[in-house]
Amino acid sequence: MHSLRIALLMAIATGLSACGDSARLDIGSGTGPAPQLPEPNSTLIPTVNIAPAVGWPEDAKPVAAPGTQVNSFASGLDHPRWLYVLPNGDVLVAETNAPEKPEDGQGIRGWIMKKVMARAGAGVPSANRISLLRDADNDGIAETRTIFLMNLNSPFGMALVGEDLYVADTDRLLRFKYETGTTVIEGQGELVTELPGGPLNHHWTKNVIASRDGKKLYVTVGSNSNVAENGLDKEKERAAIWEVDPATGQHRVFASGLRNPNGLAWEPRSGQLWTAVNERDEIGSDLVPDYITSVRDGGFYGWPYSYYGQHVDARVQPGDPNMVAKALVPDYAVGPHTASLGLAFAEPGALPPPFDQGALIGQHGSWNRKPHSGYKVLFVPFSTEGKPAGKPIDLLTGFLNDDGKAMGRPVGVVTDQRGGVLVADDVGNVVWRVSKAR
Repeated sequence: MHSLRIALLMAIATGLSACGDSARLDIGSGTGPAPQLPEPNSTLIPTVNIAPAVGWPEDAKPVAAPGTQVNSFASGLDHPRWLYVLPNGDVLVAETNAPEKPEDGQGIRGWIMKKVMARAGAGVPSANRISLLRDADNDGIAETRTIFLMNLNSPFGMALVGEDLYVADTDRLLRFKYETGTTVIEGQGELVTELPGGPLNHHWTKNVIASRDGKKLYVTVGSNSNVAENGLDKEKERAAIWEVDPATGQHRVFASGLRNPNGLAWEPRSGQLWTAVNERDEIGSDLVPDYITSVRDGGFYGWPYSYYGQHVDARVQPGDPNMVAKALVPDYAVGPHTASLGLAFAEPGALPPPFDQGALIGQHGSWNRKPHSGYKVLFVPFSTEGKPAGKPIDLLTGFLNDDGKAMGRPVGVVTDQRGGVLVADDVGNVVWRVSKAR
């Protein structure tokens, strides 16, 4: 009887891909400073449209935009998700995945979703380490790889301030001493502050970036649910960006109402902090657009009560009209369900026009949309005033094969200070490098 039940549940999990709605608008309609926002379409069974992870065939690679080329900077990694470039050019890569979180996704629906998500390549254990990649001869390929830090707990963001290297584990912010050129750091690190984790910990990734003067750190903390269905008490200081004093470990909520912020970057002309945010699911393939936005100190961006400004989400009960009235409209939509995670600003002169001034966005790819969205690295042009200016352009595509299966999924993006853009691919287990075509 048990095996029959399991077989039935597996059939349900597979059959979910045939349920739910399909997009009525093209992806461009949910992109830009004023995206189209149709009426919500909640279905009994949510749209599930996973691109099964298959990895890259031998000698295959993504498709680079005209005027650029792509090569493998490093391969054979273990679920690489986030990248950081040290001042000497060494590249740190967080090989990581979700921690154990036994209270997340309970019940039959949760069980099914875990099985379906595993098909997307997210079911592997976390390596819990950061590796160092070194391209000593500057040919765009890392010749050496060492385990830089190990015994971490689902590490993600990294930031260097002087000789202090900060690493954001899923439940704590740590500080390690770093010397230029070192390839291995031993020891457990010094605790700066605890971060929200625990047995639920729905959005587990924590990113960190330092202020320009190094006196403050900014840390992303995603929500513990889709739309607060686990209770607002589980969302304390989550769906937010924290400001942390590294000297004392004290923190405050810098901005809130951000369902799942990941990427953080300083816009080079305005000096403003920007973030990439995953918005909510399960109200249709056309809702809600993920976005990038400048981040205001004290700003509230709507979650869970409203989306894209003051569009009320009726699923959240009781609602809060006062909070809805405070909700800020994000700067720029980057398409519904694209799972936009990585964010970096282009290094002037590194890539050819039009990729020389604007934001680079790693789009991990949809599960709650038909047809698929994301699965690419997107470029949004910016003006000299530090604002988005124009339609987005694909920089790196070709992560899905002709059968709609994922050969790779881009996550973190960084400029490498040597004329290239590095992209972490956690399904292909590769770090790709995009550069000017020769």
